[in-house]
Amino acid sequence: MKDIIIIGGGIVGLATALKIKQKNTKLSVLLLEKEDKLAQHQTGNNSGVIHSGVYYKPGSLKAKNCIDGYNQLLKFCDKEDVPYELCGKVIVATDKSELPTLSMIEERGAQNGLKNLKRLTKEEVKEHEPYINGIAGIHVPQTGIIDYTAVSLKYAEKIQELGGEIALGQKVTDIQEKSGITTIITNKGSFDTRLVVNCAGLYSDKIARLTSEKLDLKIIPFRGEYFMIKPEKQYLIKNLVYPVPDPNFPFLGVHFTRMINGGIEAGPNAVLAFKREGYRKSLFNLVELGESLAWPGFQKVAAKYWKTGFGEMYRSFSKSAFTTALQKLLPDITEDDLTPGGAGVRAQACDRNGGLIDDFLILEESNAINVCNAPSPAATSSLSIGDHVSDLALKRF
Repeated sequence: MKDIIIIGGGIVGLATALKIKQKNTKLSVLLLEKEDKLAQHQTGNNSGVIHSGVYYKPGSLKAKNCIDGYNQLLKFCDKEDVPYELCGKVIVATDKSELPTLSMIEERGAQNGLKNLKRLTKEEVKEHEPYINGIAGIHVPQTGIIDYTAVSLKYAEKIQELGGEIALGQKVTDIQEKSGITTIITNKGSFDTRLVVNCAGLYSDKIARLTSEKLDLKIIPFRGEYFMIKPEKQYLIKNLVYPVPDPNFPFLGVHFTRMINGGIEAGPNAVLAFKREGYRKSLFNLVELGESLAWPGFQKVAAKYWKTGFGEMYRSFSKSAFTTALQKLLPDITEDDLTPGGAGVRAQACDRNGGLIDDFLILEESNAINVCNAPSPAATSSLSIGDHVSDLALKRF
């Protein structure tokens, strides 16, 4: 019998387990992960950016957790010798219509406590990124790059040093509760616990439904596809360059990211994945796709954003269309400069009324805590989210 069992071995599940063990070493904690390695999904397939918190609505969970998580992450990495680099990024407006949103981002950043944000003129954008086309920009010095898989493995090491257990290859198939004891059934056996903490990412809604009858949201998987810039053209980008995002859409638009382990990524787009873990266009699961398409909230999102969605889908199948989108920021890039990169799938919670839930969402049940929406910047925020969830858990003991 374990005090707490955490489902999901991504960065949020690991950070939560670490925080629980740091705050109360006496509690028995077991983390279950269905894959044979940790950090195989959202954590291991993102672009490795340390987010500053510049975009998020002041007072939101995203803003609070991103700023706090950012500071905790840097402190942890310094102490544990996990490499990272604070290289800064430039958010660039290419059209006058984007200037109000650029100003709003600058204001939000200042309200969220970011120091030394600098509004850039067209000429100053060129000083930071000589090949970028923009009429104005913001330089965000706090943004950095990191390998989140390396961070996750370091969290795992620390959990085990504190007496926590991690079991791999354990896919949860059912959760049953009887007289205050919860039994988690996996493909390999069963485990009893007093409290379940669900950090299952792309399957968080499915796990949550095993502990709650009144869950009114669904995870809609969006695939983000990347291209890599060929080595001989990597001089075109110095650090990180982002467009001004569409304020109605919870994605940041195609951008350029220098990676901590070398290379420069261009992307991602955001297309509906035909499978929850559909990292390639060819991956397809009829049941999962049917669930996404049948969800009333997704139908409303599709009706509202069909033009944006169609554009994203077209770019997914057309390298030239993807290149055209990149040329808006970087006119010198050509189709031949790009080679296919990886892809990630974002678990985006969508409510029944068509709201793409923009903030982190954590729901409590009598026997469970369900982390139901933890998209970007969850990796940057992981230790802060872990603090929040561990406090909710420890109140029960």
